[in-house]
Amino acid sequence: MKPIFSRGPSLQLRLFLAVIFAIVLIVADSRLNVFSKVRTFLDTAISPFFFVANGPRDVLDGVSDTFTSREDLQKDNQALRQELLLKSSDLLLLGQLQQENNRLRELLGSPLRGDEHKMITQVLSTESDPYSYQVVIDKGFQNGVYEGQPVINDRGVVGQVVAVARNTSRVLLICDTSHSLPIQVLRNDIRVIAVGSGCTDDLQLEYLPRDTDIRVGDVLVTSGLGGRFPEGYPVAVVSSVTIDDQRANTVIQAHPTVGLQRLRYLLLLWPSDRDDDKPLPPDEVRRIAKERLRQMMPQVLPPETTPAPVTETNTTTPAATGTTTPVSGAAPASNRNNNRPAPITRPASGQPARGGQ
Repeated sequence: MKPIFSRGPSLQLRLFLAVIFAIVLIVADSRLNVFSKVRTFLDTAISPFFFVANGPRDVLDGVSDTFTSREDLQKDNQALRQELLLKSSDLLLLGQLQQENNRLRELLGSPLRGDEHKMITQVLSTESDPYSYQVVIDKGFQNGVYEGQPVINDRGVVGQVVAVARNTSRVLLICDTSHSLPIQVLRNDIRVIAVGSGCTDDLQLEYLPRDTDIRVGDVLVTSGLGGRFPEGYPVAVVSSVTIDDQRANTVIQAHPTVGLQRLRYLLLLWPSDRDDDKPLPPDEVRRIAKERLRQMMPQVLPPETTPAPVTETNTTTPAATGTTTPVSGAAPASNRNNNRPAPITRPASGQPARGGQ
């Protein structure tokens, strides 16, 4: 009878044969690439199992990335909005700085006399009293500011300092009703006093004779009288001339060249010797004022008029000397209308005509 459990090769023999077989397969695969096709086929056959096994993890990662991406996008969007707001504010500040830079350049370019010194100052606040027109600036006596010091900007005269503290000063504007300013008409050197009537109205030139030669459009500049304001700085332009028949005088209004309600940066002036400085004559004031107006406000300068050349009409005749002598007042009416003298020719004898002697 055949036993149920037959006895086979020993375990040691089986292990030895397996090792030998494995070594043969390794050498054959490494040297001859015998199992490359088999390995490729097996990889292809089991590749779907990798996708199936990796599917749940991909799904979970995708859901997590979706929520994470949405949150990151919201954070990035909020950060970009804040950055855009900051950039927009910086852009607005840049535009304001450019305007301030332009104002400062215009102030620094304001023409001065050789003996004048200037300092830029900024308006800190304006007076809230409707009957007092003053501004506070950021310079005081530690900067050398003194009472009565003239204040201008790139357009003309602003006012004068009336109170000085350590770090601030108070400036009275030329439009204040208590302020008077000696001025000069640039066209004909007439000197008058301009009185303020409130910053909502023009300056007043009152109590002038009816025959005062001041016209609309005339430029008014500082005359230098009184020793407070340097001469030649633009103050106002005449806006209206009204004759008061009851009082037999002329009331003149002049619009300031400076926008007194839109002040930001100003210039403080220091004459070299404000105590002994004598005012210049009107001709010199006119020359200085024109030089400053060419740089500050060339549009308000009156047009330069040159006198027309006087032409003489000479007519030659067969006389001995061959010259003619015009007689004034003896021209016909047609020649008088044409503004040219009528030549008087010599008689045939060569004697001079009447009026030529």
